[in-house]
Amino acid sequence: MIFAFDLDGTVTREETLPLLARELGLYEELMLLTKLTLKGSIGFEQSFRLRYQLLKDIPLARIRAIMGQVRLDEEIVSFIRSRAGDCALVTGNLDVWIEPLAARLGCRVFASRSCRAPSGELLLAEVLDKGAAIRQLKQLDKVAAIGESFNDIPMFEAADYAVAYAGVHMPVDAAIAAADWVAFDGASLCRLLERCHEWPCK
Repeated sequence: MIFAFDLDGTVTREETLPLLARELGLYEELMLLTKLTLKGSIGFEQSFRLRYQLLKDIPLARIRAIMGQVRLDEEIVSFIRSRAGDCALVTGNLDVWIEPLAARLGCRVFASRSCRAPSGELLLAEVLDKGAAIRQLKQLDKVAAIGESFNDIPMFEAADYAVAYAGVHMPVDAAIAAADWVAFDGASLCRLLERCHEWPCK
């Protein structure tokens, strides 16, 4: 079994982009946009491109320093580290922004991709298709997806199993409807995942 984890609000104990927005005095604006995205009121790709435009002028070194201090769910971190070869991070967040978090987890990562313009400017090249990432993982083994927001639905639909996780905030109704289970804290989530050999065949 491969366990595919959403990042923000699942592995992290807080949404990361609003934290970055504090650097620009735009925390409330980014938090509102993030909440609308989580609920599906605005499409993820459109939302992430808007949020990227707001945040792109923060120096990359400063972004990585902030990301390196983001609080993580230690139960989930322990689970991932102990099974790094069977775990993946599947996030719409930008690859170069989340490198400090990826390094702390030690598993494979699927993320939105960046590139450099000839001028050296960092650009958003491609927003991750979470469903496509899961389909790629399914070529290796069955996949259990864990997330909580509207943009995790494609991941849930493509996976063999889905867990809606309420560690930071309640999953959206659509995520709960698409899930096989709902977990309410890191310890119970990890106990559920550790019993994957008992799950019904699909």
